[in-house]
Amino acid sequence: MASDGFTTCLWFDGRAEEAAQHYISIFKNSRLGRITHYTGVEPGGPAGSVLTVEFEANGQKFVGLNGGPQFTFSEAISFQVHCADQDEVDYYWSKLSEGGEEGPCGWVKDKFGVSWQIVPTVLIDMVADADPQKAKRTTEAMMKMGKLDIAALQAAYDGA
Repeated sequence: MASDGFTTCLWFDGRAEEAAQHYISIFKNSRLGRITHYTGVEPGGPAGSVLTVEFEANGQKFVGLNGGPQFTFSEAISFQVHCADQDEVDYYWSKLSEGGEEGPCGWVKDKFGVSWQIVPTVLIDMVADADPQKAKRTTEAMMKMGKLDIAALQAAYDGA
C-alpha cells in the first residue's frame, strides 16, 4: 500500500486560515494548499465559511480544521523547531511567541495556543553526551532558561 506520510491536523476555533498564513510566513519551504468550505450540511460552521486549510510549514504537511471551541491545544503535544545557531533560536522564539507566551526551557505557546520547542541542535548532543556530568551541567543550565542561549549552554557543558 502506497502512502505519502502523515498530515498533522490542528483544530482551530474559526482561525485555521489565519494560523496557516501565520505559519507559512515564518517557516521556509512553506506553502498554502487547498481550502475547503462548509456546505451547510456538516455541523460546526455556517455555509461558505472556511472548514479546512491545507498547508506545509518547513516541508511538514498540516491541515487546519475550523472545528469550533470544543477542543483546545495543550502542552501535551508540541512541535520541535531544530535550530542551527543562536540567530535561528532568536528568530523562531520571537516569531512564535509574538502574541502568545514564553515558557521555560525553550518552550513557547503561539497566539493560537500551539506549543513549540525552540531547540538548538547542539543541545541534543550535549544532553546525550556519554559523560553524565556534562549532560547534567547542560540540563541544569537549560532548566534555568526561557529562550535557550547556546553560548551559556556550551559554557555549562564545558564546565566553565
